Amino acid sequence: MKSIKETAGKIKRLEIQGATNVAVSAAKALAQDLLDAETPAEAARALDEGVRKLVSARDTEPMLRNGLKYVQSHVPRDWTDRDEFREAVERASAEIQGFFKESKTRIVEIGARRVRDGDTILTHCHSSAVTGTLVEAHNQGRRFRVIQTETRPKYQGRITARELVEAGIDTTMIVDSAARHFMKEIDFVVVGSDAITSEGNVINKIGTSQVALAASEARIPFYVVSTLLKFDPVTIRGRYEAIEERDTGEIWDAPPEGLKIRNPAFDVTRRDYIHGVITEEGVISPHSILEAVHRHYPWILE
Repeated sequence: MKSIKETAGKIKRLEIQGATNVAVSAAKALAQDLLDAETPAEAARALDEGVRKLVSARDTEPMLRNGLKYVQSHVPRDWTDRDEFREAVERASAEIQGFFKESKTRIVEIGARRVRDGDTILTHCHSSAVTGTLVEAHNQGRRFRVIQTETRPKYQGRITARELVEAGIDTTMIVDSAARHFMKEIDFVVVGSDAITSEGNVINKIGTSQVALAASEARIPFYVVSTLLKFDPVTIRGRYEAIEERDTGEIWDAPPEGLKIRNPAFDVTRRDYIHGVITEEGVISPHSILEAVHRHYPWILE
């Protein structure tokens, strides 16, 4: 399981970031190790142990789990013809990668329409769908301004800022705690997501819920850009999405003895604060997420 182990390590170390990038990388790693399997036993090990290893590398990533689930359910376990098995793996991998790519392309097209000339937009953390949306709007000729948070403690906001500046977009960086101060200048907020629950709540990088609260207080629209593939089916049955707590050294590598540090990576933004979710179906209410998933990806709910 060479590809699986390498990819799981990169995901754990945040060398691969962003829910979409994580899901794509994990699905490719699983497919590669399945293609390398010489026997059904080796393939079964990759499907079972390998999937568990990839999933455990990032708890709050239903898009990763959904992608791996798709491959698992479309690959035979008892096979005698290796060529036929490899064809099934390649087909399943191509199909899920196609879902990933098509959903992002559609989301970017829809999201870009929300951007108008002269807008000032606030975003938090890094999302390839968000940057894709903003770059597409810029490429279509709209001129606007972006205010980007640093997104501590790992400063993922710098990734977004670099991509936007390189695209020629007017971008200003602020510390996370200044989001409320600058809200009076904002026309709308747009963020990505790591997971969406059956209730329409969104799990995203820590600090997102505070930005949503500040936007609500200022009556500023708060949008989430997310593929429906990030829906977490376990929340239908009453379970909560796991919130990963990361190494406290990310906050302070040499704290005074006796100091307790907590470092949750994500938080939950309630649907009440979300103006709309920009999905491959269009801009929809967070209340209608479950129905939209059923229309587009019914296999997620099986």
